[in-house]
Amino acid sequence: MTDRYPPLHEAHDARGAKFTDFGGWQMPVEFDSIREEHAAVRGSLGVFDVSHMGEIEVAGPDATELMNRLTTNDVSALGPGDSQYAAITDGEGVMLDDTVVYRLPDGTEAGEAAPSLAERSGTDVVDLDAPDGDPAYLFVPNAGHDADTAERWVDHRDEWGLDATVANVTDDWAMLAVQGPDAADALDEGTPTDRVVGLSKFEATVAHVAGVESWVARTGYTGEDGFEVMCPADAVEPVWDAFVGEPRDAQPCGLGARDTLRTEMGFLLSGQDFDPENEPRTPYEADIGFVVDLDTEFVGRDALAAQKEEGVTERFVGVRLTERGVPRGGYAVTDGDLTRVGKLTSGTMSPTLDQPIGLGYLHESYAEAGTEVSVVVRGDEKRAEVVIPPFLDR
Repeated sequence: MTDRYPPLHEAHDARGAKFTDFGGWQMPVEFDSIREEHAAVRGSLGVFDVSHMGEIEVAGPDATELMNRLTTNDVSALGPGDSQYAAITDGEGVMLDDTVVYRLPDGTEAGEAAPSLAERSGTDVVDLDAPDGDPAYLFVPNAGHDADTAERWVDHRDEWGLDATVANVTDDWAMLAVQGPDAADALDEGTPTDRVVGLSKFEATVAHVAGVESWVARTGYTGEDGFEVMCPADAVEPVWDAFVGEPRDAQPCGLGARDTLRTEMGFLLSGQDFDPENEPRTPYEADIGFVVDLDTEFVGRDALAAQKEEGVTERFVGVRLTERGVPRGGYAVTDGDLTRVGKLTSGTMSPTLDQPIGLGYLHESYAEAGTEVSVVVRGDEKRAEVVIPPFLDR
């Protein structure tokens, strides 16, 4: 896969970032150290460049129907400025990806949101409640999934004869995650309106951040309070500098800290904790059944309805080692007597707890909190206990 670079790549390189390939993107894995960056997010403020995430805009008379047929949650429940977490499933209910769906201001044209959202009103804030045209959505596939996902949307739109425009605008947007206990203060300083810091979780609005028109949502992947700021890719540098530059000097963070933070919370990582080819899982197995609305007719709905009725044999849970060792994805989980009862898909040494933790799928009979199991680390069974995430009290 051809390397893709975020618009801030040169700025990250100048800051001394170490890079890694992730989903076909060259992204910073750390700037200073994973532990330092992790601690900044838990204790004060960290800023991530997450421009590797995809952005797809869907608009038109049938946009709501198209979104509802291809994601598992009920998109019709969203008003402009609302968002929801959802899965994208195939006909068997297997997760192809997970995503966040945002309802944009009505009348936003697919392919035009990034450069023109705030300009539509001529003010710093768009009146999201003023109906003005067809419904419009922005949803965020994971890194490297944007092209295939956009193609899926177009193919199904054409098959079903729906009137909606689909635009893959990943290269038009930049996306920053401003995360930590001080995130609200940072956004308050960077925006001319208190509407942003007044957002509830999973609400979004249009506002100028450091003078740049942006779509700002109170969402994140760390377990801390935080915001995700999406703005035109060619205008992201002043937004980044507003947080990591003087006078705030927030800690820039890479994907290494993002991974340890999300693991402590038990958040799924697409392509690792589930993958349609290497780790095929349904939302019920992945313990995100709350994103499945069986009252909507999405692709995979019937298979998931049957699974909900029958129950699952394995479920996504956490484990905490009670002796020395570091769990990793792919390690077997046993009953302590060499009988395999599951496997890990993620694992790390928790920087916050200073304890070895992992995530994975265990047989339902071993998936209760406090159950004693073992993790096979380099051929040795290491004692562990089952934890229902999050590992932290958040």
